[in-house]
Amino acid sequence: MKFEDIEIEDVDFGAMLEESFKKEESGSDLVEGTIVRISEEDNQAIIDIGRKNEAIISLDQLRDEDGNITFKEGDKLEVVITGYKGERPMVSYDLAQKRAAMNEFIEEYDDTQEYIVEGTITKKNKGGFIVDCDGLEFFMPRTLSYISNKINPIGKKIKAVIVKVDKATGSVVVSRKELIEREKGKVEEIVKAISEATEPVTGIVKKITSYGMFVDVGGIDGLVHYSEISHKGPVNPAKYYNEGDEVKVKMIDYDKKKRHLSLSIKAVASNPWDKIDDIIEVGDTIQVTVSNIEPYGVFVDLGEDLEAFLHVSEISWDKNVKHPKDYLQVDEDINVEIIEIDKENQRLRVSLKKLLPKPIDAFRSQNSVGNSVKGSVTSITDFGAFVKVGEVEGLLHNQECSWDKGVKCKDILKVGDEVEVKIINIDTENSKVSLSKKALEESPAQKFAATHKVGDIVEGTVKDKKDFGIFITLEDGVDALIRSEDLYPLKDEEIEKGQNIQAVLVFIDAKKDRIRASVKRLERQKERDALAEYSDDSSLNSLGELIKK
Repeated sequence: MKFEDIEIEDVDFGAMLEESFKKEESGSDLVEGTIVRISEEDNQAIIDIGRKNEAIISLDQLRDEDGNITFKEGDKLEVVITGYKGERPMVSYDLAQKRAAMNEFIEEYDDTQEYIVEGTITKKNKGGFIVDCDGLEFFMPRTLSYISNKINPIGKKIKAVIVKVDKATGSVVVSRKELIEREKGKVEEIVKAISEATEPVTGIVKKITSYGMFVDVGGIDGLVHYSEISHKGPVNPAKYYNEGDEVKVKMIDYDKKKRHLSLSIKAVASNPWDKIDDIIEVGDTIQVTVSNIEPYGVFVDLGEDLEAFLHVSEISWDKNVKHPKDYLQVDEDINVEIIEIDKENQRLRVSLKKLLPKPIDAFRSQNSVGNSVKGSVTSITDFGAFVKVGEVEGLLHNQECSWDKGVKCKDILKVGDEVEVKIINIDTENSKVSLSKKALEESPAQKFAATHKVGDIVEGTVKDKKDFGIFITLEDGVDALIRSEDLYPLKDEEIEKGQNIQAVLVFIDAKKDRIRASVKRLERQKERDALAEYSDDSSLNSLGELIKK
């Protein structure tokens, strides 16, 4: 029963009753008549009701469910005068039947018995409402309706108790308020008993919904919210109970205004989190049962009214787990390791992969830094590509993709490509493998080193200027660095991109693709070469001549 539409008014009951059953002089007279003529063409019958003018009635009121006329000319029947068409009375057989049924009901009414009826509100007037109960129309005063002016009650189904039968007027008065007040008293009595109970109360599951279930306790229904079923947290009640099951509950709240009773099943049992330190600790390996699978992870049942969460990243060492259901199924028993116990929020996190062999360990035992391996490109990012080698994914960074610094992995590779790479680092602690593609290719510096050596004089074009020096492009497209201190006698502000500069090679590291040159050393080398040339010239036989030369 709903209570939100309740409204009580102070209205004169007698005045309302009089208003409800006020009759118009032109109608509502019950008379006996004889059918004089039936005209199917006009869909009406003429009835002699013993007055100056014969009455008219629609044939629709004289037909059965199959449309056949149930009367013939000369038949007698009782009708009610409902109005006039000109001087001819208009009569109703339906209303007469209802009046006869009402009279029969009133005659058989036993005022020593209580009558509770169910009906539908069909009309309203100033004094109250008309309630249709199996064809009988009863009056329900507004003060006995518990219905607010703010709502439209037409069509509302109600229960009510008969409180007055007036045989003189042929009227019956019903009260919804009476039943509601009884229900309120009954509810409050039961609620009081439940609230004062020292032991859990036994109830019957009446209805299960997605947000909880309704339990009958002593004749009233209380709601067990899905968060009050288990200490695990919100659960689907349909997985644990069926309608008709007996359950032990405790009352946790009662909203007197709305008459809402809140019950709890988990309040009956002790909270396992109160003794969680005695049950488990981080690092423990335990057996659990998969209870629910979601795209982001799996919920597992530990027993003891405890539940833990297995995140999708903790299912396998494979970083490309698309959905947990590809690895686990509901009701499957598995071993997991406790990795987090959050007492404040009462949450547990577990890991499955921590109990599985690390692929990086097997990879480390079979491979070493410097080995050349083949793998398949699994994904490409802005910073490089991931290549799967056996059971391990290694990172091929953009800077290890090509000796051409302008080329990135996404420029030359696509997912699914098979590529040969060199292992340049294995980090077992963090399960990371670094790979290089360019390490298997001859670098521009290696090609350059095959035809050049330290001390050679070279010429290049200024490619870039930095705070620490400049880069020049030499033949074969290799770059060389001239540090700021090696630019003398050139001045930094005088150097521009595209400018040709001559220098001497001072450092070549072919493996790391690094070349350095020096203008400063070039000047010194030129001086040494000139001195050596002149010292070998026999025509110069004195220091003075040499200086002069």
